[in-house]
Amino acid sequence: MRKMTTFAITLVLLLSVGVLFFFNKNSGASTSGDPEDSKRVELYNGDVVEYSQQELKNKLSDIQYEVTQKDGTEKAFDNAYWDHKKEGIYVDVLSGEPLFSSTDKYKSGTGWPSFTKPILEKYITTKDDPGIFGMRTEVRSKRGDNHLGHVFEDGPEPTGLRYCMNSAAMEFIPKHQMKNEGYGEFLYLFQEEG
Repeated sequence: MRKMTTFAITLVLLLSVGVLFFFNKNSGASTSGDPEDSKRVELYNGDVVEYSQQELKNKLSDIQYEVTQKDGTEKAFDNAYWDHKKEGIYVDVLSGEPLFSSTDKYKSGTGWPSFTKPILEKYITTKDDPGIFGMRTEVRSKRGDNHLGHVFEDGPEPTGLRYCMNSAAMEFIPKHQMKNEGYGEFLYLFQEEG
């Protein structure tokens, strides 16, 4: 009887924490704000665009909207870039900010695209992200303020970091299209040393 009571109390506590987490995540405390609010996005080219939530829903796919605007997470091993091996850069799906390079991408075994570092720190921002399983560090695009994923301190050298990103938050620009797409300044990432 005592084991059953302890189990019931533990179950109630876990459910309570889960309910509190759910309501906190959906109470407007999120950076995505009220669904009726508009979102001002500074594009990589310097233009500024203001989107209503309906315009964002029309512009983005369902999973892109869920990930970038609602801080969601796509399925592991069932996304566009988890095993993508082509040379190029990954940019924010909405603002076009250059985020990560294929030269810093590695196979983490997590089912999401993982990188050791961003192209330039100035295009990302991080913040604490409390959850049921403890504190994590969320990664967002700086100008677009879109949820990208999380960074962990279990990556390989030289940084020891694992930027675990959602494919849905990014667009891939192949190396051979970078100049035409306005990212020619980052072609240096693919030059052979020596």
